[in-house]
Amino acid sequence: MPEELIPIYIMGKRYEVPPGLTVMKAMEYAGYRLVRGAGCRGGFCGACATVYRTAGDYRLKVALACQTVTEPEMYIAQIPFFPAERAPYKLHELEPTFGTLVKIYPEVLRCLSCGTCTKACPQDLDVKDYMAEAMRGNIAAVADKSFDCIMCGLCAARCPAEEVQYNIAILCRRLYGKYLAPKSRHLSERVEEIEAGKFDEALREMKSLSGEELRRQYNEREIEPD
Repeated sequence: MPEELIPIYIMGKRYEVPPGLTVMKAMEYAGYRLVRGAGCRGGFCGACATVYRTAGDYRLKVALACQTVTEPEMYIAQIPFFPAERAPYKLHELEPTFGTLVKIYPEVLRCLSCGTCTKACPQDLDVKDYMAEAMRGNIAAVADKSFDCIMCGLCAARCPAEEVQYNIAILCRRLYGKYLAPKSRHLSERVEEIEAGKFDEALREMKSLSGEELRRQYNEREIEPD
């Protein structure tokens, strides 16, 4: 017996789709061709930010379309790009200080510690916590606690103080990576070897291989040598 379809609304238009589909799959079932707002389809890239409302609930909710399962009478609208402020800066001209954060994103001081950003995060990050670290000027802590941010913008979409948490976080990660993170001796050595041409012959040989041979060598490689 065929499965009973459920009604949903996409951009205000009514469609009937099979139950159990994610918002993204339901949109494709309804005939939408997703040329934007669809990336990894696994909750990692942040490209499919979605605003929706469920039946009988006045509240607007935000989520990722590839993770959220449709419900009957769900009203859906996609926001494949969230137009939050992204301040211009040149990383090599900055210092890893609290003053730098405030100068580039003065709204960091507007945080109300309400937790709305944390509730909105599809990665279950404690956004409120790392924003508290930002207000303390602890750039390393912000970089660590926001490491799994996928830059979807949903935290900013819900923030009553109109902050751009995810852009503040990536600034901290960049500052940490350039100025504060311990330098890797092994990485420096490998870069020197590459620049000296140590792997040129191996790369030339690899480029001459067929696609089939490349796949074979890749599948047979020793991932973690003893």
